[in-house]
Amino acid sequence: MKPTRDILVVDDETVITHAVQRVCSADGLTVDCAVDAAEGMGRVLRTGYRLIISDVMMADVDGFAFLTDLRRRRIPTPVILTTGMSTVQNAVRALGAGAIDFIPKPFTSDELIASVRRGLVYARLQAEAEASSRDARPDSIAWVPPPPSYYRLGYASWLMQERDGSAKVGVTDLFLRTVDSVQALTLAAVGEELVQGSSCATLKAADGLEHVLLCPVSGQVVEVNAAVVATPGGLERDPYFEGWLYRVLPSELQYDLQHLTACSSDRM
Repeated sequence: MKPTRDILVVDDETVITHAVQRVCSADGLTVDCAVDAAEGMGRVLRTGYRLIISDVMMADVDGFAFLTDLRRRRIPTPVILTTGMSTVQNAVRALGAGAIDFIPKPFTSDELIASVRRGLVYARLQAEAEASSRDARPDSIAWVPPPPSYYRLGYASWLMQERDGSAKVGVTDLFLRTVDSVQALTLAAVGEELVQGSSCATLKAADGLEHVLLCPVSGQVVEVNAAVVATPGGLERDPYFEGWLYRVLPSELQYDLQHLTACSSDRM
């Protein structure tokens, strides 16, 4: 059996690897580093990791290709992608490719720890799902995906089209399971414009960490769910119906849908 460590950081910027080592070590986590995808893959094949943090822009292959290679080799370790080229297109692409999170550089220690803790909980849930079923896929995880008529951006946020042309936006069950109990929400106001792949909400958890939710759709906020703002616990009780965050008037719905996963495919 391979030895197991907590985190592998794949990045050629020593200032980044040193920062991740310092912050995560202070949180009691073991951290190894690699300067490129080739060295990173070598470490993964020799050592088991609970979580990988990879830069997008690397000298040999980019972070997307590295993630694809991991999945081709049936290595299910959760991956967080990070880059200084922090465009919303990169964020959307990262989540669509199977990364569990996307962190733009430069990031704060709080932003890093929030993402890392979500990633480690995700890894634990994934391991529990595999252990409970011999027939489970290596990347399987026990969660309650959104209803079939919904679309999701990665495993974080969801979109549901309404008959009047508007769309509801919310947080997935899995994202909520990877954070401590939500104590407060910071949401956009009615009339504000949201952009797919950018932050649309901040969830403050009981442990004091703040978790950023990336938006699944671009458009104008026409309604905010005042009930979940007043009682954030409603999110966890009913994330896909009463726990919605916004009603949005989409500006480029057909374009945005190309970058989302239809939740009907989760049930195949």
